[in-house]
Amino acid sequence: MFQLLLVIIYLAFISLGLPDSLLGSAWPTMYQEFSVPVSYAGGLSMIIAAGTIISSLQSDRLTKSFGTGKVTAASVLMTAAALFGFSVSHSYAALCLWAIPYGLGAGSVDASLNNYVALHYASRHMSWLHCMWGVGASLGPYIMGFALSGGQGWNMGYRYIAILQIVLTAILIFSLPLWKKQGTDDTGETDEVAKTKPLSLREIIYIPGAKEILITFFCYCALEQTTGLWASSYLVLRWGLSAETAAGFASLFYIGITAGRALSGFLTIKLNDTQMIRLGQGLILFGLVLLFLPFGSTSALLGLILVGLGCAPIYPSVIHSTPAHFGADKSQAMIGVQMASAYVGTCLMPPVFGLIANHISISLYPVFLLVILVLMVVMHEKMLPKVSA
Repeated sequence: MFQLLLVIIYLAFISLGLPDSLLGSAWPTMYQEFSVPVSYAGGLSMIIAAGTIISSLQSDRLTKSFGTGKVTAASVLMTAAALFGFSVSHSYAALCLWAIPYGLGAGSVDASLNNYVALHYASRHMSWLHCMWGVGASLGPYIMGFALSGGQGWNMGYRYIAILQIVLTAILIFSLPLWKKQGTDDTGETDEVAKTKPLSLREIIYIPGAKEILITFFCYCALEQTTGLWASSYLVLRWGLSAETAAGFASLFYIGITAGRALSGFLTIKLNDTQMIRLGQGLILFGLVLLFLPFGSTSALLGLILVGLGCAPIYPSVIHSTPAHFGADKSQAMIGVQMASAYVGTCLMPPVFGLIANHISISLYPVFLLVILVLMVVMHEKMLPKVSA
């Protein structure tokens, strides 16, 4: 039964990734239909991100009240409803309204599922589960492309994903008894965790090591998102590649993350979470050094692949180490705030580099990433003595 639940969680992580890349793949068609500027995609993205941050901060309270299984099922259902709402929208204002449950659903299920896996499964499963997220994020554009190339329109692309999410919701509802393992209460949480009261944001911040791990997570997601968003532009403007070639090269960064997480699952058998994080940081540093070298597109290509491979183990290892570092009773609260910090980094830092590229030079791309990496390493190393004391 425990292994059946793991299979369901793997499906849930694929489902988490499916909607994440839909807006980007559908927007070139959508903005023309709605007669809005192409930049309006940023508004939808910000609404989704804001909802995700809010629900991540509430994940501790929700999970302790209802249990991981119910929170996951309700969140996926909310996401399915939002995706269906997108598919029937005929105005940009309607998209903005549906973006609210879109974001709220994503944050709760992400934080709640990550905490459950961190508490109950080995580190290798955390890496492989996040690899499954990459599979879902890769499948989303293909499903949208199938709808667009078949003349069905972007609406059907969203509707296909909504149907898949509804099917998963049904599976999650039928699986609710599986979440109640021996030694858990009627919400499926361990007795120790269930009896603790939800922590306020102020209480979480003052936990030893909390500030450092939040900055670490902020830096990681800022680095990942900035690398992915600006890779193509850097290759075009710095090394003179064509837009088509640069896009293909930039995609290797994400392939590196997905393949790296598949590989990380095996490495965790020999290495602990801290060692995996340090390994990832070292690979990112090596990749950035290659981006600095004046050898043109070849070194830049290898650099992006290495940065992707380096990013692979960091996110799942930080999440998986949270119960060990901060205690099982505080892990849900910590992971919820970590997720919120991650989304802030994702939203804030790529536009900051955009301003730097616009007003100074896009050649500062590897410098900007290096500064973020150094801060990440310093904060993570500063945290470790505080949580092991």
